[in-house]
Amino acid sequence: MNILKLKINVLIIFCLALISANCIAQQGNVTINQDENIAVLLKIKKQQNKTENISNSYKIQLYNGNRSGAEAAQKEYLTSYTWSSRIVFDTPNFKLQAGNFRTRLEADRALKKIKRKFTSAFIFKPKKKKK
Repeated sequence: MNILKLKINVLIIFCLALISANCIAQQGNVTINQDENIAVLLKIKKQQNKTENISNSYKIQLYNGNRSGAEAAQKEYLTSYTWSSRIVFDTPNFKLQAGNFRTRLEADRALKKIKRKFTSAFIFKPKKKKK
């Protein structure tokens, strides 16, 4: 019986030594090889997400009228504010829209600043585009 217990103990110690040696052998440096275009694609995707019409976002409309008025309003807007802006044609008017705010609170804070120059500005939530 004693010899059997001794053999079992030796076998257990031997197995533990093998497992611990294997764990130590797994440590080292990892090198990731990836295509350089992945970084470029991620940058493009981030840019698209900023300018994309997302139904969960809020925008501020600054102007509604003719094209020359919208362009003049955009020039005035760009001299004072950093949020993105774009002119959208919605028959028969051109609209100047600013920002792409994730929350209503962000949009409210921006509107408070924008209202100093554009008194008729208001917040709206864009509708999802239909395909």
